[in-house]
Amino acid sequence: MALPVSLCMIVRDEAPCLPTCLASVRDVVAEIIVVDTGSTDDTVAIAQAHGAKVEFFSWQDDFAAARNYSLEFAQQEWILVLDADEVLIPSAVPGLQAAIADPQVLVVNLWRQEMGTQQAPYSLVSRLFRNRPDIRFRGAYHELIDDSVAEIRRREPHWQVATLDAIALQHWGYTQAALQTHNKQARARRLLTQALAQNPQDAYLCAKLAAVYLAENADDQALSLLQQALATQPTEPLVQYEIHFHLGLVYQRRGEAHLAQQHYQTAMALPCPPLVKLGAYTNLGSLYQEQRAFHQARTLFEQAIQIAPDWALGYYNLGLALRGLNQLPAAIQAYQKALELDPNLAAAHQNLGVVWCKLGDLPRAQQHWRQAIDLYQQQGSPVGQQLEQELRTLGLLPHF
Repeated sequence: MALPVSLCMIVRDEAPCLPTCLASVRDVVAEIIVVDTGSTDDTVAIAQAHGAKVEFFSWQDDFAAARNYSLEFAQQEWILVLDADEVLIPSAVPGLQAAIADPQVLVVNLWRQEMGTQQAPYSLVSRLFRNRPDIRFRGAYHELIDDSVAEIRRREPHWQVATLDAIALQHWGYTQAALQTHNKQARARRLLTQALAQNPQDAYLCAKLAAVYLAENADDQALSLLQQALATQPTEPLVQYEIHFHLGLVYQRRGEAHLAQQHYQTAMALPCPPLVKLGAYTNLGSLYQEQRAFHQARTLFEQAIQIAPDWALGYYNLGLALRGLNQLPAAIQAYQKALELDPNLAAAHQNLGVVWCKLGDLPRAQQHWRQAIDLYQQQGSPVGQQLEQELRTLGLLPHF
């Protein structure tokens, strides 16, 4: 039996991914509401074929306005908000059911796995909430319900915000293919710049725009925005984390290791959920790797694995540290665990080849190098061809 939940979505030209998204919630929600903002592909037909009620909204460069329009049509007691590039993980459904059955819960925060990203593999999003006219999104970009929820809780302090323990969503929108297809970076820069011009003291907007500039390798602009955000002295721990984490990344890129280390450590000490802080653990560990401080790197990567036992990159990073310590059998185990969790992790095969070569087993090394090269090529990465050429030059890989 479906939960008393209305799925509310805004979409535009999402035909490739919308069927997977809607299939993931088909037996979970009681109704599906899709608001189209100007599709020219088969998005509307796909939504209708999945039983959605489709409405239309003229795009105004304002995500909150479109989101709030979709909420107006919800008839169920609860609302779930998804984007077309997200899917609901089936194992999370029992937790959702238990959370919305609690009469004291107003909002359920959901853990989202960011597919294809290394810096922030998990994020916490407020996407499941009671259907009330005073819960609405604010913000033209990176829109949130947080302010309206805070206002309700000030008036009605008995309400609680719950957080589901399990990973509930997978998000594919930050993969390189998705970013290029939808030109998301340019849109984000434009909308965030407009919003920040109206609210120059908004640390959250500064941090988000800085993240866009960092993705474009515009480090000077990012640093200026992050310093501007820090000067406002934000009190929200998640905003503080994002500022310090990205400051660490800027200084690490600039070769200012001491400052990078300070900001990563500050980020790690903040009272945020551990999953949010994986990026800081990972980047600080990588910084130690660069300094050949392999023991410190190993400690951080082991802590990251404790936080996220199913995160393939955590085991891969641990393998790198163990290799640096010349603990080669343990490094092999770490790489193998990474591949067990993510068989498409080409770099794990590449480094397994290096370890087996060091151990004198060239045939096994060549087997992993070939798998790495094939995976890199399948993924459209130039690393595969570079690796093949280097190995042939060294005489470690015959022509095949």
